[in-house]
Amino acid sequence: MYRTDQMGPGDEQPEHPDFLWRNPEPRRTYDVVIIGGGGHGLATAHYLAQNHGITNVAVLEKGWLAGGNMARNTTVIRSNYLWDESSAIYEHSLKLWEGLEEDLGYPILFSQRGVLNLAHSLQDVRDSVRRVEANRLNGIDAEWVGPDGVKELCPIVNISDDIRYPVLGATYQPRAGIAKHDYVAWGFARRADAAGIDIIQGCEVVGFETDGSRVTGVRTNRGTIGAGKVALCAAGHTSVLTDMLGIAVPVQSHPLQALVSELLEPVHPTVVMSNAVHVYVSQAHKGELVMGAGIDSYNGYGQRGAFHIIERQMAAAVELFPIFARAHLLRSWGGIVDVCPDASPIVGRTPYDNVFLNCGWGTGGFKATPGLGWCLAQTLAYDEPHPYIAPFSLDRFVTGALVDEHGAAAVAH
Repeated sequence: MYRTDQMGPGDEQPEHPDFLWRNPEPRRTYDVVIIGGGGHGLATAHYLAQNHGITNVAVLEKGWLAGGNMARNTTVIRSNYLWDESSAIYEHSLKLWEGLEEDLGYPILFSQRGVLNLAHSLQDVRDSVRRVEANRLNGIDAEWVGPDGVKELCPIVNISDDIRYPVLGATYQPRAGIAKHDYVAWGFARRADAAGIDIIQGCEVVGFETDGSRVTGVRTNRGTIGAGKVALCAAGHTSVLTDMLGIAVPVQSHPLQALVSELLEPVHPTVVMSNAVHVYVSQAHKGELVMGAGIDSYNGYGQRGAFHIIERQMAAAVELFPIFARAHLLRSWGGIVDVCPDASPIVGRTPYDNVFLNCGWGTGGFKATPGLGWCLAQTLAYDEPHPYIAPFSLDRFVTGALVDEHGAAAVAH
């Protein structure tokens, strides 16, 4: 077993086996067809096999495995959301993260280095302290630290009082951290494949065959595949699939950009997020600084964005971390985030008896990967929503029982 819990920037990366998963031809029919070969689709497949013994499953990916948001995020993992409903699913996920490397038998470089959410105004302070107390009531590790505490946890943060947005303190979750996103995907895929689940790449869904209130088949560019149940796990492309089914879903897709610096010596010991200055920064295992900010305002399915977003992101990073002024940008990339009106996901039933929806995670999808997979697998197995995802049903936009997480989602993450 690999020991990665103590790894830091610049440490040697683990070796991988030569073989990870098969590339099978699709069979004529499956008990469950999962559309989307990213983290959520792969995790759902893994837990269907491990927890429920359901292995006649296909994961359909139109491109290559984990080539969407799973490989286009900034890997922050935390559970310090405000409302009880959000805390439950994200804390369940964090607990699974803590044992995931052993479960998968594969290195994921999970590093619990903590996360700081900075406060820059008195209102920020009030909102942050409220969230800390709400977290504690839900059994989640959370602390309020003042400016000196921020400096102690992350010495490179500028806590001067003569800057545009002075740091008045921060929330701190010690168990939060980061993991290596591609390793996570490969680990789930490897275990699902070993259980006999088919992961089918280059398989784009072009339509559905229906019979009354049921979907009987999924039409793809590699033929029609019969399905007992269908799970939509396509993140930013969810609205493309729901349009094919005639399901109205209140989801908007936006580009979200991120970037990394050149490789640096260890300098940034935790994860720092700032809603006002509008940037979040961590340092990856190899040593590059990983930074993100807000979404591009326009709607689209392109994995790219506008330059001015990166420019503002850089200005914010240098304001908070003057030490970064001479760091060089190595590369940038974009993903497609699916955003709901209340900044919470949609998981559960659809108007079709055997179609289940999983979307609207915005920028919280990666951190929810194992927890969502666990809960959606149980939902598919028993046709009843797992209690942790029951509050996130599609009908909440009719009943008005929204779960508004705009504040705790913070700087789009």
